[in-house]
Amino acid sequence: MESETVAILGFVALFVLLFIRMPVGLTMMLIGTVGIYLIRPVAAVPTLAGEIFAEAANFPLIIIPLFVLMGNLAGVSGMSRDLYRAANAWLGHMKGGLASATVVGCAGFSALSGSSLAAALTMGRVSLPEMQRYNYDDGLATGAIAAGGTLGILIPPSAGFVIYAILTEESIGRLFLAGVFPGLMLTVLFVIAIWIVVKRDPSRAPMAAEAVPIGDRMRALAGAGWIIGIVGLTIGGIYTGVFSAIEAAGIGAALAFLVTVIRKALTWPNMQDVFKSTLRASGTLFMILFGAFVFKTFVGFTGITFALSTWVGEQGFTGMQIVIAFLVMFIVLGTFLEGFAILVLTVPLIQPIIEPLGVNMIWFGVMMVIALEMGLISPPVGVNVFVVKGIADGVPLNTIFRGIWPFWFAMLAGVVILVLFPQIALILPNTMFG
Repeated sequence: MESETVAILGFVALFVLLFIRMPVGLTMMLIGTVGIYLIRPVAAVPTLAGEIFAEAANFPLIIIPLFVLMGNLAGVSGMSRDLYRAANAWLGHMKGGLASATVVGCAGFSALSGSSLAAALTMGRVSLPEMQRYNYDDGLATGAIAAGGTLGILIPPSAGFVIYAILTEESIGRLFLAGVFPGLMLTVLFVIAIWIVVKRDPSRAPMAAEAVPIGDRMRALAGAGWIIGIVGLTIGGIYTGVFSAIEAAGIGAALAFLVTVIRKALTWPNMQDVFKSTLRASGTLFMILFGAFVFKTFVGFTGITFALSTWVGEQGFTGMQIVIAFLVMFIVLGTFLEGFAILVLTVPLIQPIIEPLGVNMIWFGVMMVIALEMGLISPPVGVNVFVVKGIADGVPLNTIFRGIWPFWFAMLAGVVILVLFPQIALILPNTMFG
């Protein structure tokens, strides 16, 4: 059987198994191993064992469990509540202010957890009752939580950037810094989207909290000092070259643990929950990575990436045209595939095509992650929407999906801005030290 035919059959089988909800990591591992066997039988088992061992021993991957641990500790120590109180104190009195505070709180928590699901779940539990108390429209309230949570894979430390860096062999630290300004920009775009929604229909946020005196605002901001300090130290340390991204993960986790001890939240039940959640999330991501590298090797055996890059070169397409085409493809795929699945499936195919065209892989990675964020809230899969549904039992699913559209278009605007002004993403990594 021709290797190109094996490649096509492999991708078809992969999408079929993913469609029937087989776990992503196991699916790629199975298809990759069987595909390698069909092309070169003697290499199948050694490749499976070798790739799994190589990734399990890949030292930079320790970032994932450390940052997940840091986010979980922030939840049990109460730092996430402090952050929401501070955002609420400054924004809660405005029209739509509670929804804006939720988005800002999600952005801040994302800078500790690196997880979209954790950000949506943690901040949703804190903010949703408050918005319901002030009679916010269910669609606006849940949409703000679902969209705000997506910032978890853009604002560093981002698990999405770690996986992208491993797949493309780019610098994790540079990718983290590349996500800072786009993450802040997207947060502002979400707040603007909330303002537009409430301006058009004030009944969606009919009541506003009372304005908080400036002294109370400053005290609330000081109460969030722990989380602000940890985020500033880790990101600032990477930028100034004081320590690497891996060292930043260790320092951040240690500081979060210290805060948990100081606040006397280090109870046995809390620690059980923290470590179980960390192991579960890390194990899922590691399984996806194991499968991704087995599947990536299979794709290399087929030679399909070389054929595709040759075809693209013959057509005379520019790098920007190809980038835009791939971004559209990511947005479409996001309507029915989970974000990490798209990441590990497409990057091995795309990199050999766009890199020879002079496309900056750091810049492309930021835009790809935003496109994956759009998938996290796009129907019918919308993983973040289902997470929010779990904490908003009385809100119909279609109401939540209706509420996400202003934020979806805000993300689309963010992608367009980055296409037109790539330096928004590249200025920090291009000026970082070390």
